Amino acid sequence: MADVMNVGVNLEAFSQAINAIQALRSSVTRVFDSLKDGMKNKETLEGREKVFITEFQDNLQAVNRDLNELERLSNLVGRPSESHPLHNSGLLSLDPVQDKTPLYSQLLQAYKWSNKLQYHAGLASSLLNQQSLKRSANQMGASAKRRPKVQPSTLVLPPQYVDDVISRIGRMFPDMTIELFRPNGTSAVLLVTLGKVLKAIVVMRSLFIDRTIVRAFNENLYSEDGKLDIWSKSIHQVFQKVTDHATTALLHYQLPQMPDVVVRSFMTWLRSFIKLFQTPCQRCGRYLQDGLPPTWRDFRTLEAFHDSCRQ
Repeated sequence: MADVMNVGVNLEAFSQAINAIQALRSSVTRVFDSLKDGMKNKETLEGREKVFITEFQDNLQAVNRDLNELERLSNLVGRPSESHPLHNSGLLSLDPVQDKTPLYSQLLQAYKWSNKLQYHAGLASSLLNQQSLKRSANQMGASAKRRPKVQPSTLVLPPQYVDDVISRIGRMFPDMTIELFRPNGTSAVLLVTLGKVLKAIVVMRSLFIDRTIVRAFNENLYSEDGKLDIWSKSIHQVFQKVTDHATTALLHYQLPQMPDVVVRSFMTWLRSFIKLFQTPCQRCGRYLQDGLPPTWRDFRTLEAFHDSCRQ
């Protein structure tokens, strides 16, 4: 009700106008009822005509009186203020076929929903501002005095621990050769050779894998200055696909509390490409599709699929 009071509408005049509309409808109904009934049975024709004309004139005067009263009350009601002016969109109400193009009614409903959303958002904001959060600045300061802040230990693992984890993973897979380099300080770069199928460059930050580039077994891995090229893509489309899937695998195997498990899981997934060109697709049963072998490996079962068959 408060929303109605704020839009400039006279509620008392509005209620009287509704009653005037009902009275006007009743008087108009009486006019048509008199026309429907016609002249009542009287002794003479002149008497019937006189009674009919008198009643019809009284009904028309009642209609005129009720219509004048409704016009007077409509001027007292006032015009509601629109917080969202419709401008040219108001012309949509002139569409004669409302059932087929109900744009105007939908637009009004959207404006009402927007106003209601803004109103409830304001209430929620005021309630949240009144509530004092338990973790305030003072309480956080007090808790910091009682309990020392624990530094994350997984980001500062010693290089000896990283070397030990990589060597254990290398012993798990005899057909996979892992070479470890540290060209820029403590960050490790792994050169993984999988049989005679592919070579992968795995860039690590401590035990977290940042990126992976997969190239063919006979491709050049070094740049002109003799360093490992960790940016250039493979010249073969099949290994570009494998690189994209390896990036997806890095996002899938995420366990910050146990980074060694993440590295071991990723290496297990990478090893499933040992028979890249010898394993058929598990869905279509074909070895090649659009000239490419199955380059997708399921993260759980390690089954081979074509990129279009896995969906």
